[in-house]
Amino acid sequence: MKATGTVRKVDNLGRIVLPIELRKTRDIAVGDSLEIYVDGEFILLKKYEPACVFCGNAKDVQDIHGKKICSNCIKEINNL
Repeated sequence: MKATGTVRKVDNLGRIVLPIELRKTRDIAVGDSLEIYVDGEFILLKKYEPACVFCGNAKDVQDIHGKKICSNCIKEINNL
């Protein structure tokens, strides 16, 4: 894990501000969702990328009737 040297205070609503430099380097835009993980004493934030409900792949995912399905699984379903 790499330290950034940035320290931010938590406000009275429990919010922190992620520095613009960090958001730019991690391709996080206004309105993006972040996943929150806990690992021991660490709280980790990761940009949320919806994954296929069948295989967990996050690439080439399409929304079909409210479910995320990747192109590979769509091909497999069409071949049934």
